[in-house]
Amino acid sequence: MSLGTLEEEDLAEYFRLQYGERLLQLLQKFPSIEEQSESPSIRLLEKKKEAQILHRVMEEKKETFKRKMESLNQRWEDLAVKEAQLKAHMQKFEQFIQDNDQKRIRALKKANKERELKQLRVQELAKAKQEIVALRLKHQRLSSKLQAYSIFNKYLEKVVENSEFEEIQEVIARYKTLVSMNHDLMQSVQDGQEKIEHAKARLAHYMKEKGDEILQLNNQLAQLQMRYDRAHSNVIVWESRWAHIQNTAAKKTLLLGTIKMATLNLFQMVSKQLKDSPSVSLEDTHKQLDVIQQYIQDLSDILAEVKKKEQQQIRV
Repeated sequence: MSLGTLEEEDLAEYFRLQYGERLLQLLQKFPSIEEQSESPSIRLLEKKKEAQILHRVMEEKKETFKRKMESLNQRWEDLAVKEAQLKAHMQKFEQFIQDNDQKRIRALKKANKERELKQLRVQELAKAKQEIVALRLKHQRLSSKLQAYSIFNKYLEKVVENSEFEEIQEVIARYKTLVSMNHDLMQSVQDGQEKIEHAKARLAHYMKEKGDEILQLNNQLAQLQMRYDRAHSNVIVWESRWAHIQNTAAKKTLLLGTIKMATLNLFQMVSKQLKDSPSVSLEDTHKQLDVIQQYIQDLSDILAEVKKKEQQQIRV
């Protein structure tokens, strides 16, 4: 039981336990009734005096104990207040520690985030520097090309001054048109050359076949002539066969004439394009084909030279 909650009964019981034995010892020191030789009144007065002294002592002890109890109660109250204050301080301190931990965690997160952001910025800066270096190199190359091509710009300006063109773009557009036309013309020439080569091959094959046929016919004719000499009696039969042979030869000759006529027409078209027209007989089909082939070869050489110059200009 706490001392701050003692009641009056507890105080009496406390005094009884503390001072009961002492009172008994004091009473035992007094002489018994038989041994007393003094009068009852005197003994009564002495007893009252002793009782008063004992009461006064008891009151002093009680007062002293009461003051001690009040002091103890006050100390307990002070301790309770200090304990409450200490608990409050501990709670505040724990809250302070928690706040500091949270602030430290937030600061660490913020520092990590700023460090990552800084690294990202450094990487972006390095990439930007590389791009700047690349752009500078590209600018230098373009500047060198521009300086190298400036002579062509001056040349085109002079062309515009001395021609019917008003702007350089018109000259360039005209050039592109001529290049396109030249390409179409070269394609046409190439197609024509392929057709001529194909026609020449067909003609050579046809002439070979017909030559063989003519040779065979000549052999047959010789044989027939020999047979005619040997069998003059059967004149009607042999004349009929001879007529048939002549008719077949006439058809082949007509086809050969058509081929020669086509070759002659193509030769005349080529001759119109040439400044110095070669002197070739109208009957000389082989020379006519040679002239046509040479014209196509010249056009091919011109086309190759134009392409070569264009590639050189592109490299420049």
